[in-house]
Amino acid sequence: MMMTLKERLLHSVLFEIGAVGVSTIAMLLVSPEKGGAALGVGILMSVVAMAWNLIFNSIFDKIFTAPRETRGIVIRILHTVMFECGLLIATVPMIAYFFQLTLWQALMADIGLTILIMIYALIFNWIYDNVRLKFV
Repeated sequence: MMMTLKERLLHSVLFEIGAVGVSTIAMLLVSPEKGGAALGVGILMSVVAMAWNLIFNSIFDKIFTAPRETRGIVIRILHTVMFECGLLIATVPMIAYFFQLTLWQALMADIGLTILIMIYALIFNWIYDNVRLKFV
């Protein structure tokens, strides 16, 4: 069953609450003196990611029409990698600006953060889809 706009918004908000927590903690572990910047970047990245989430997942669901709960590990990994690569385009400049890094340094930092968030996304979406079966 396809997700409604209301459900997509709920999914996106729940996901981003967890992602802000994960990314902020990761940034604080690497650069504890930049606490305010870590939270600010986490929230800004979350807002951008929520918009991208709605756009990307709408397109992805039109291409991969099988029920979400039947998607195997290969489709879930493909989904996660494609989503995060698209998001990198917007987030690298943010990280460079807020942490006063070169674009190369920001790209390396964002790739590390992206790997962490991809693991989180894989786990979150798998759990969400299975819990969703009980309510939808």
